[in-house]
Amino acid sequence: MPVIRIDDPDDSRLSDYRDLTDVALRRVLEPAGGLYIAESAKVIARARAAGHRPRSVLVQEKWLADVADLAGDAPVFVVSDAVAEALTGYAVHRGALASMHRPAPASVAEVVAGARLVLVLEDIVDHTNVGAAFRAAAGLGADAVLVSERCADPLYRRSVRVSMGTVFQVPWTRLPAWPEAAPLLREAGLHLAALALAEGAVPLDDFAAARPDRVALLMGTEGDGLTRRALAAADSIVTIPMAGGVDSLNVAAAAAVALWALR
Repeated sequence: MPVIRIDDPDDSRLSDYRDLTDVALRRVLEPAGGLYIAESAKVIARARAAGHRPRSVLVQEKWLADVADLAGDAPVFVVSDAVAEALTGYAVHRGALASMHRPAPASVAEVVAGARLVLVLEDIVDHTNVGAAFRAAAGLGADAVLVSERCADPLYRRSVRVSMGTVFQVPWTRLPAWPEAAPLLREAGLHLAALALAEGAVPLDDFAAARPDRVALLMGTEGDGLTRRALAAADSIVTIPMAGGVDSLNVAAAAAVALWALR
């Protein structure tokens, strides 16, 4: 574990960690560069346990011992609190950041093989919601998560943090567009259940009482819900009965309710 102390936030060796507050920029650079940022020793440890490799680790002196067993052969850049904040644009309170090599994505067939309950996230743009949905999937027994092409990145640091590292625990990959995705899921033996507000939708408790053996639960974007193509691809449309004049829940909360019912 080579330890390198750096006192200049403009040092080129720290480029992976620069300006992390610019979400749009990171969403472009991370996938294209094959990298993502893991935040905190706990999250880095979960990533390492899942077989992911760090390219480097950034840490303040007081947290150096916490990453001693996590970096492997990757360099550990030790900086002051002031340098860390100047570099990243925010106060780094969680001890360590790691620039991680992004693993090659698995195929849809590999991820859903043998799965009885799959969570599908279509076009969810908020990284917090994606992370919370992954945490629900892990905690409530989903075997896999599939995300659409336009869904926010599960490996973005906010998604990872909100998920409590469960993005490394639950198998996941990206789906192609629906004309190709729907046949892939049906070939795997999955019944596509779309969670949506629609006339004639089956109440969740009724669907759960007679649930198919293998279910893919489709959840749509925060504003408009599932696209028309997703609804057209679904075998069933399911709704959570609501009270108090409330028509729906936050997408991550709705995923948790539905996963619990179908566990």
